[in-house]
Amino acid sequence: MGMLKEFKEFAMKGNIVDLAVAVIIGGAFGKIVTALTSTIIMPIISLIIGKGGVTDMSFSIGKTVFPIGIFLQSVIDFILITLVLFMIIKAMNSLKKKEPAPAPPATPEDIILLREIRDALKK
Repeated sequence: MGMLKEFKEFAMKGNIVDLAVAVIIGGAFGKIVTALTSTIIMPIISLIIGKGGVTDMSFSIGKTVFPIGIFLQSVIDFILITLVLFMIIKAMNSLKKKEPAPAPPATPEDIILLREIRDALKK
């Protein structure tokens, strides 16, 4: 039972739970961006390039056909996801309260007295 208790303590730490939530939200966010890409962005690109879509793009060398369209769509999905995540993180960082700079440490009393003596001697 000791190992089960240790595992429970490990799994219930805040970092593990936060990571699990982040993975679930990230997966859902990825689906949203993929849907955006396939339903809005890719049809616009198909209009521009004049083919059936990016996923239909391919090239051949000899008799071998290389279907690069699916790869290109995945690259576009990745770029969009990273761009949106960057913008979200940047917005969150700008909303965070800026911590004030720490106050300089108080000058010790003996230093203050020595300065007063120095100033008095100058006069």
